[in-house]
Amino acid sequence: MQIDEIMNTLTNQQKVKLVSGVDNWYTAKFSDPQVPEIMMADGPAGLRKQSRDTDYQSVNQSQSATSFPSAAMVAATFNRELAHQLGVALGKAAHDNDVNMVLGPGVNIKRSPLGGRNFEYYSEDPLLVGQLGCAYVKGVQSQGIGATVKHFVANNRENQRMTNSSDIDSRTLHEIYLKPFEHIIKHAHPAGVMASYNKLNGTQVVENKALLSTLLRDEWGYAGVVMSDWYAVGDPVKSLKAGIDLEMPGNSASSHQKVLQAVESGDITQSELDQAVRHVLRMVEQLTITNHAPRTSERENHQTALDIAREGVVLLKNDKNTLPLKSADSVLVVGPFAKEPRYQGGGSSHVTSTHVTSMLEVFQMSDFAVDYLPGFSENTVEVDRTKEQAVLDGLPHYDHVILALGYRDEDESEGFDKTDIDLPDNQVHLLQAIANQQLESKLTIVLSNGSVVDVSWADQVSAIVEGYLGGEAGGQALVDVLTGVVNPSGKLAETFPKRLADTPMYETFDRDLNHEVYHEGIFVGYRYYDTRKMAVAYPFGHGLSYTQFSYRNLVVEEDVTKKRLVVKVDVKNIGSRAGKEVIQLYIGNRTSDVPMPTHELRGFEKIALAIGEERTVTFVLSSHDFSWFNPDKNVWQADNGLYEIEVGASARDIRLTQSIEMNMLTPKHIHFSRETSIADIIALPKAFQLFKDYFGRIMGGFTQTISADEKTANAEQKTMLKMATNFPLKGLVALGVPDDLVDQFIQAANTAFEA
Repeated sequence: MQIDEIMNTLTNQQKVKLVSGVDNWYTAKFSDPQVPEIMMADGPAGLRKQSRDTDYQSVNQSQSATSFPSAAMVAATFNRELAHQLGVALGKAAHDNDVNMVLGPGVNIKRSPLGGRNFEYYSEDPLLVGQLGCAYVKGVQSQGIGATVKHFVANNRENQRMTNSSDIDSRTLHEIYLKPFEHIIKHAHPAGVMASYNKLNGTQVVENKALLSTLLRDEWGYAGVVMSDWYAVGDPVKSLKAGIDLEMPGNSASSHQKVLQAVESGDITQSELDQAVRHVLRMVEQLTITNHAPRTSERENHQTALDIAREGVVLLKNDKNTLPLKSADSVLVVGPFAKEPRYQGGGSSHVTSTHVTSMLEVFQMSDFAVDYLPGFSENTVEVDRTKEQAVLDGLPHYDHVILALGYRDEDESEGFDKTDIDLPDNQVHLLQAIANQQLESKLTIVLSNGSVVDVSWADQVSAIVEGYLGGEAGGQALVDVLTGVVNPSGKLAETFPKRLADTPMYETFDRDLNHEVYHEGIFVGYRYYDTRKMAVAYPFGHGLSYTQFSYRNLVVEEDVTKKRLVVKVDVKNIGSRAGKEVIQLYIGNRTSDVPMPTHELRGFEKIALAIGEERTVTFVLSSHDFSWFNPDKNVWQADNGLYEIEVGASARDIRLTQSIEMNMLTPKHIHFSRETSIADIIALPKAFQLFKDYFGRIMGGFTQTISADEKTANAEQKTMLKMATNFPLKGLVALGVPDDLVDQFIQAANTAFEA
């Protein structure tokens, strides 16, 4: 396509058609000039292609496709390569079905466990979200298919999602909610960014020029298409002026007329319209499929789905090596999810799957002696006494009970939030009834869910396997882990709290119809629980294995020439099985004068180790890994000073720690005034020496007090020291120091630190 020539040929009537969708999935096309259409389809966990004669309102009416594990399970793999393979598989599937653009991945943060769409998102941690989302986008686009990163931004609640305002301070917005998008846009260059339904600090996102134009394009350098979420645009004129290039699915004649009238009146300038049209034309040019030779098969896609599910299964608990099952064990499998699995969430990510494998089906083809009983009804919360009693009567005949539990289809979907994190009453009742039998049978719980579950019953069972929503091959993956064919290596990408009431936004989430106030700031997920030292059910990054790993030889080195920190650690498989381990690196900022979490994830690597094998894992950290967003200056700031480098197997299983005084970052900007405390001055050796030079002669006793060594001081001296260091400079006047001398010191100190 010769875009300049086409732009010169297009009339404004044609241009306004190009910035609005046609049907539900297509862009506009013209024969003169030659502009082909492109098709979009939902695709976070499988290609949901709908033909033109389909009822668009029915999300379940789509062509058959491979159902891959949900993003929640992809995140649990902590494996960038698998996220990339998923993207490649989706890109190939889109190519084979003449779909030019996949509407995914979803990279919103899991702020509250009640978020109805949490199954479709990766994690509570922005680093993990950004890196897995980046790998996914690169995979899709390696096939010449466009990926659409969504939902930009702060779409962390489903109730009133089209009208409520996410009210977030600037630092929190940049450090937590914008960060995954920024990483993906700068490193993967997605073809599309989908603007979210909600408002941000009172302004509808699809009408937010500061967000869609100033930040996204001017600051981040984004060059792709910005589209609306479906039906999000209320005023097409305001949205186009703000930076929406493509209204989806389009409001046809109504939108065209409004935009055209705005261009004719000058409300929309010709350059504003032309810029949006150029973005759409460039997308059409880049994503037009020319080679239609098939690129993949159902068998290959099913294997990819299985590979991801196998690494995404998380072994939460395994008392006394309950798992893996022994070949001689007689096993009773209980629960309808074992026979008819719940493997995906509801809404726009719902896929008409090609081939679903259930746990029961796989067990029955194995060498294990397995029987099945339903135990409860899936689509109700009422206890079925007959089904339950049949299970209890059979318990004495089995060595092991596998109880498959989980949320129902109606509990997790796009479009609404959950009201609790409890399993249905009938499921918990059956669990407790089995546990109360106090028989020799070992009880393992297998969970099917898209997000956090209350596991307050965990002490009553022997083992817990988190299966998430494992896609069409999830049943095979679960049996492989239960029987030891696969050594589990999944890790939680979200914290499991002990109670919903423990979550930082418990009192406010979904309470206000018009505003969702992010009062917890940056303290989301483990940042909150770990900083408060709060007991949790299972921490971020947790996941057990059938083998054990040792960590040793933590080495932390500053590479001053390249302004980076190199961290190395040796990890060894000291158990009796080959396995995979996720090595997690956290940084604790002990120097910046702003609220900081006790630590934050800044690196992760997943490695495979044979029995007895040891490998050195290396992390390279840049200054950005030590940065926080300074809202006063609108910049990322990395301060020299003390940091803790932590390496471990989870956020609560830190194996090795080392403190380091960073000197290659930016010196903290100090502005001295009469409000500056003595403690702030003592913390800076150069300032403290200047203080003693100015005031030592006339207030020697005070200077001597604040110079005391707290380690050797007695109780009275320690008290006086604490009181004195909290003294502000202006208080020195009351101690007899001349006003002008205080002012001279302040001027000298500011001069010294500005130099």
